[in-house]
Amino acid sequence: MSDVIPLSHQDITDAEVAAVEAVLRSDRLSLGPQIEAFEAALAARVGRTYGIGVNSGTSGLHLCVKALGIGEGDEVITTPFSFVATTNCLLFERATPVLVDIDPDSYNMDPAAIEAAITPKTKAILPVEVFGNPAHFDAYQAIADKHDLVLLEDCCEALGAVCGDRPAGSFGAAGVFAFYPNKQITTGEGGMIVTDREDIRDLAVSLRNQGRASEAWLSHARLGYNYRMGEIQAALGLVQLGRLDELLAGRRRAADAYDQALADIDGVHLPPMLDRTNASWFVYVIRLADEFTAKDRNAVIAQLRQAGVSCSNYFAPIHTQPYIIEALGTAEGDFPITERLAARTIALPFYSQITDDQVARVREALATAVAGRR
Repeated sequence: MSDVIPLSHQDITDAEVAAVEAVLRSDRLSLGPQIEAFEAALAARVGRTYGIGVNSGTSGLHLCVKALGIGEGDEVITTPFSFVATTNCLLFERATPVLVDIDPDSYNMDPAAIEAAITPKTKAILPVEVFGNPAHFDAYQAIADKHDLVLLEDCCEALGAVCGDRPAGSFGAAGVFAFYPNKQITTGEGGMIVTDREDIRDLAVSLRNQGRASEAWLSHARLGYNYRMGEIQAALGLVQLGRLDELLAGRRRAADAYDQALADIDGVHLPPMLDRTNASWFVYVIRLADEFTAKDRNAVIAQLRQAGVSCSNYFAPIHTQPYIIEALGTAEGDFPITERLAARTIALPFYSQITDDQVARVREALATAVAGRR
């Protein structure tokens, strides 16, 4: 269908194209001035001292886990309602992810469930601002401080969000952003660690570049990885970051348009943003009421796609993924709130340039599909 509404779409202008072209015409495509400028600008934006650019949010989380000394025998409390990278970064270092259920109002981890899961082996808490929602992050910080635990913030979905007076990325020992094309800003592929700790900065800089101890060529102090962000990606990100307020405003406009258009559809719950002004809209995920089953949700998705509306479930619970079941011994029924909500979620087309006509098309298709499942 030629007039399909895409699920997401990057917002790229001539300024980004010109910045990328300038790098291509330069003599530095890696480890040059663009990455240094992007790191400094993003760290300043979120109130951190250091930024460390990497090739993905997943790589950034992995380096933080390693830099924080989290490894075999350590338990880390995290969420089953996230992208799998949140758990994978712990498994990479043979740490034990301890999953806890979520708060049904925010979809973020339930603070009470975190408290209940702490054991003598607990070393860290790894929360996620799901869909760009910063709810409870002040509570997570307080729990970590109370129990002398490391807090590592997975803010990959939340650039621009604010909890109280603190921006996403400013909680805990470090935070990690991601810049996949559906994010608030994009570098195509890429991510960034932000931290105030010089030891984390130094180790992450070494580890991302094959474990080099200094700028000396072929001098390696430790086992490292090829997790670098290139100059092309950094140049793109630097221009995007300069447009962040504009891009966030476009996403808020799109979210407001959906909120108004979908508010009267019986059986549809709007996204779980407790503070819709200070959230950073990453995706727009609605949820069907409990009267609908997962089969109903899947049928609604199929009907929307037939109508030219791209959509998807979002997320599939981590603890039901086959390799996680094998690694952790999890099973369906372990986290009932996560499972109940995840069985009914639908991510709708969402991006800063979505038009009112497209939102109206989505609304009509969704209302028809939901009504058809009653």
